[in-house]
Amino acid sequence: MDVSLLIDNEERSAENNATFDRLDPVTGKLASRAAAAGVTDANAAVDAAAAAFPAWASMGPGERRMLLLKAADVMQAEAEKFTRLMIEEIGATAPWAGFNVHLASSMLREAAALTTQVDGQVIPSDKPGTLSLAVRQPAGVVLGIAPWNAPVILATRAIATPLACGNTVVLKASEICPGTHRLIGEVLVKAGLPKGVVNVVTHSAADAPKVVEALVAHPAVKRVNFTGSTRVGRIIAEHAARYLKPVLLELGGKAPLLVLDDADLDAAVNAAAFGAFMNQGQICMSTERIVVDEAVADEFVAKLAAKARTLKAGDPRGHVVLGSLVDLGSAEKMDALIKDAVEKGAVLACGGNRDGAIVDATLLDRVGPGMRIYSEESFGPVKSVIRVSGVDEAVRVANDTEYGLSSAVFGRDIMRALEVAKRIQSGICHINGPTVGDEAQIPFGGVKGSGYGRFGGRWGIDAFTETRWITIEDPHQHYPF
Repeated sequence: MDVSLLIDNEERSAENNATFDRLDPVTGKLASRAAAAGVTDANAAVDAAAAAFPAWASMGPGERRMLLLKAADVMQAEAEKFTRLMIEEIGATAPWAGFNVHLASSMLREAAALTTQVDGQVIPSDKPGTLSLAVRQPAGVVLGIAPWNAPVILATRAIATPLACGNTVVLKASEICPGTHRLIGEVLVKAGLPKGVVNVVTHSAADAPKVVEALVAHPAVKRVNFTGSTRVGRIIAEHAARYLKPVLLELGGKAPLLVLDDADLDAAVNAAAFGAFMNQGQICMSTERIVVDEAVADEFVAKLAAKARTLKAGDPRGHVVLGSLVDLGSAEKMDALIKDAVEKGAVLACGGNRDGAIVDATLLDRVGPGMRIYSEESFGPVKSVIRVSGVDEAVRVANDTEYGLSSAVFGRDIMRALEVAKRIQSGICHINGPTVGDEAQIPFGGVKGSGYGRFGGRWGIDAFTETRWITIEDPHQHYPF
């Protein structure tokens, strides 16, 4: 598939007609050939968004709502194309691709509902004859930077609420799924969004640093949001800080799932398997550490290992639960994590096999500090079980990480589980549910090395508008001199 830039509702080649290739991680065949934007292209995209901003910002909320609702319908109609691109570009399974389209469409509909929720406040003033107002206004051009792992969900999230608030956007596509991200822009154009309101920039991996820096530095860009690794998130934040631009960061995770001594083990096993192995463990919320009370650990590990063995891994074009990892390097990292852990005393409870970029669902029991997998985000289907004694040790282990995105607690005593949830340092915690979960209307984000700020619902309005103080005063008021 040939992928062009989308600037001012037009398909454009990159400067000097530069392109780059994305290969299918399973077959090695060409998945997409995309325009490799340079700094000139990046600036052109922001210029187009800036030119479109005044008209889009002044458009009535009802009209913006109708366009976003139309975009949701168009996106669902393109589900087959999104699925094909996700299979070819990132090795995703068809169910994961279908869920991406489903949730991303919901995000567009939730954003449509927000267009009339961008409100303000009348603030009592001590000054006689003064009407004091707090007013929310669109910020300007919003730069959204999205990753490859949940490409339709996360790229749509990067731009939907900003659009609802009256901003125009530039989406910087991932070089790993340029076709998938570019199709989102096409969906919005088909829905009837005016010229320049949505722009999509694709670039090669080699050009990423200069393209990102140019986009962040452009004076018209007023907000930046980034979803991706903590390492890159720090770079984005540093660039934005140089220009005093607010950033919303949703970064890496090392989500713990705590199994207390009174947990329903079958329920915990089902949640752990889903959270650990959905999309081959390549989700920021993936269950990375299964923290189990030693009183129930033997039974729990046996049950989870038995379930994991039933999860077939293979070419995502077939009937499988686990598809391919995004590339061979990611799969080879799984080998290294397993080898390191076993050499240091962990027990391979199930899995451990690899065929190219396809890795079986793998469980490592008796993991402890000093093993790479104890602290490193695996971002794959190799997961650790850490045995603990009691609630206090479970909480200590859960918090023994630089990350703090999602978490979960399983226990029949709900009040005790709630107290445990309150002690976990994470932006999200689910009691008797999996660590993987997202809805368009909830405040989504992390703490510590998992970032700051919140996507979703009214929290997204806070992130993507400017709050101003405006007064209407008596022109004949008294002055002291």
